[in-house]
Amino acid sequence: MNYPNSAIFPFIALSLLLLSSLPWRATSDSSFPSSVDKFLQCLGNRSAPLLESVYTRTNPSFESVLRALIRNRRFVTPQTPKPVAIVAPNHVSHVQSTVVCAKDNDLQIRIRSGGHDYEGLSYRSNVTFVILDMFNLRSIKVDVDNEVAYVQAGATLGELYYKIGNASNVHAFPAGVCTSLGTGGHFTGGGYGNMMRKYGISADNILDAQVVDVNGKILDRAAMGEDLFWAIRGGGGESFAVIVEWKIKLVRVPKKVTVFDVPFTLEQGATDVAFKWQQVAPKLHEDVFIRLHPCVVNGTLLVHVIGFFLGESEKLVPLVNQNFPELNLTKADCKEMSWLESVLFWDDYPTGTPVEALLNRTQGPSDSSKNKSDYVKTVIPKVDLETIWKLLIELANSTGANVLMQWNPYGGKMSEIRESDLPFPHRAGNLFLIEYVVYWLEEGTNVTDHKVDRARHMHDRMAPFVSKEPRGAFLNYRDNDIGSTGSGRTDFKEAQVYGRKYFKDNFERLTMVKAMVDPDNFFKNEQSIPPKIK
Repeated sequence: MNYPNSAIFPFIALSLLLLSSLPWRATSDSSFPSSVDKFLQCLGNRSAPLLESVYTRTNPSFESVLRALIRNRRFVTPQTPKPVAIVAPNHVSHVQSTVVCAKDNDLQIRIRSGGHDYEGLSYRSNVTFVILDMFNLRSIKVDVDNEVAYVQAGATLGELYYKIGNASNVHAFPAGVCTSLGTGGHFTGGGYGNMMRKYGISADNILDAQVVDVNGKILDRAAMGEDLFWAIRGGGGESFAVIVEWKIKLVRVPKKVTVFDVPFTLEQGATDVAFKWQQVAPKLHEDVFIRLHPCVVNGTLLVHVIGFFLGESEKLVPLVNQNFPELNLTKADCKEMSWLESVLFWDDYPTGTPVEALLNRTQGPSDSSKNKSDYVKTVIPKVDLETIWKLLIELANSTGANVLMQWNPYGGKMSEIRESDLPFPHRAGNLFLIEYVVYWLEEGTNVTDHKVDRARHMHDRMAPFVSKEPRGAFLNYRDNDIGSTGSGRTDFKEAQVYGRKYFKDNFERLTMVKAMVDPDNFFKNEQSIPPKIK
């Protein structure tokens, strides 16, 4: 959905008209717990205009607002638990009021920026809860002279990239390639992209932040202290505070970058390419990022080799072929463009799409999916690669779903940063990160259960080839299969399971920070950080 700067949604004027003509209590539901009515009354007492941005279940726009930022169709079923209200703040003070009123009335909140979280933890829960939806807080200010930008949590990556690219043709920001991601959740969960080998992840490039804490106070880096500032850069800010705005460090890029996408079938040597890729991709010059994308098309395995280079093809082609002759890259395979145009390429926009498309916001989910992740530390032999290919073909043919993997190389800057520098621990020693994806269009509980089961089967079969003790996982590829109660509360014992996989030894420090800033565990979801038990 495209949200114009002058309005939240096309229907917002009607919503405001209805709300202005009715007392605030008319938007509440008589079946709600009394705490919800008290919450709404509290909001009205603190800021009457805020009620114009509150959607309860009786509001005609409730379903539209709820679904607009849900990216996974699995979670738009009648069985999916819904919030009792959605608060869409237009000002930081509205965030403060929401936190204070929810806490005072024992209501849980879930914080949503882009809605991409794979398990929907920002908009569904088995407890009585309110969504704090950040989509209106989307201001972006780019300061090229000082090479910084200020971006609010509800802005998308596409909007941020567009602003940076239009302010300078030699600056960028290292973040994800999916442009509809919200910056609030993406950055605080780590945020990797195709420049991570050069500049690290998004969290490595955050200079300051503005948050609202559990007491409703606005804090910047100096006020929150270095412990909390450490925790929100890769540890999942939703466990500690509400992220309102980031101050980020812009990075330098050349005026022209190069991209390519070269596919291989098994007959064309896909196995040889993948085997060599593991040995080469993490060791290439840090200006080069080459993703491997195994998938099944019409029952046939296809391995795409997708590249990004901070420079022109004349330099890239000999550099790659010297180290990776199996790819046999030619200048004809390469496309040179501005960094901003490369953003469109990586997000699979059709060739020739204008960069203004980055400002369009997608409305609602397009398909259902189940995603999982792994880290690989040792090269997978060719015989095992062939086993993996057979697994992908088997799953695609037996489920009728789209089954694929994305292998993202590490090395470069990622090997230079210590595991403890930020909560995100997956640094030196990793060859690549795997994302597993199963997605489908069909609906129905039985269909969904089967597809999800097949995604789990794929993950189980990969166990011999990936990291162990712990078997690592990436926080932004949230996976409720890892030690989650599904009860809306955070069990410390189960939190240790997912905490170790996501954060390794940093989990302990995160629980200590949590105990300092939110000892009563107000900010939580089914996979949040609990306070350290004394």
